[in-house]
Amino acid sequence: MNRNIKLIVAYDGTDFCGWQRQDGEKTRTVQGVIENALEKMHGKQINLTGSGRTDSGVHAEGQAANFYTDIDTIPADRFSPALNSLLPHDVRILDACEVDSDFHARFSAKARVYRYQFLHSPNGNLLPTEMRYNLPLNRYPRLDTLNAYGRLLFGETDCTIFASASDSSIMAGKSPNRYIYRSYFYIEKDRLIFEICANAFLRNMVRSVAGTFLHYEESGTSPQKLAEIIASSERSLAGPTLPPQGLFLWKVEY
Repeated sequence: MNRNIKLIVAYDGTDFCGWQRQDGEKTRTVQGVIENALEKMHGKQINLTGSGRTDSGVHAEGQAANFYTDIDTIPADRFSPALNSLLPHDVRILDACEVDSDFHARFSAKARVYRYQFLHSPNGNLLPTEMRYNLPLNRYPRLDTLNAYGRLLFGETDCTIFASASDSSIMAGKSPNRYIYRSYFYIEKDRLIFEICANAFLRNMVRSVAGTFLHYEESGTSPQKLAEIIASSERSLAGPTLPPQGLFLWKVEY
């Protein structure tokens, strides 16, 4: 009987066209390079299921994925070093374990946690190594205001205002509501961190939420007024969708 193996995956998303394999295209994706490594191990194509997609340039510290294997000679935890020996340097398998046969990395997930990293840079410039993993901020925003904004999203929220115009789920008429467990900003060493946890996210939603909060904080908008703007569901009122390089899929909760 095939075993179901769960992986915890970290990657630098800079040189990837996102997580999802692009069938028939010669684009480099995280799912694609891991499936290539699995194919080398198994001698046949193996399908890998991720907890969700990340866009081009978005990183991960704790993406979750699973696959089924008919190899019974490798202990589950040894898939981690075995795969790492076949993977490029910008993808690492942090952990591997056997899970129940009905475990599904996407549908079994209860919540996803994303983190955005910002680094203060008065002139807007960061070192090249810093630019891969942080967005520059030319000022110090007010944490109390940002966190008051964050509390507006708690619970089940209509997130239409934060949706990408190209989000296929919205275009198909699916609900834009998401259940948000936490959404807050804090200082960690010399970085401003935005963390948000929800049952699921719309396409580009985290980038839009962070951009909207920083935009309206800079303009001095009150939390009460921003609540009205969010409730309007008018996408034109959202702030800018931020670039991807400071964004991490931090972990998936089951």
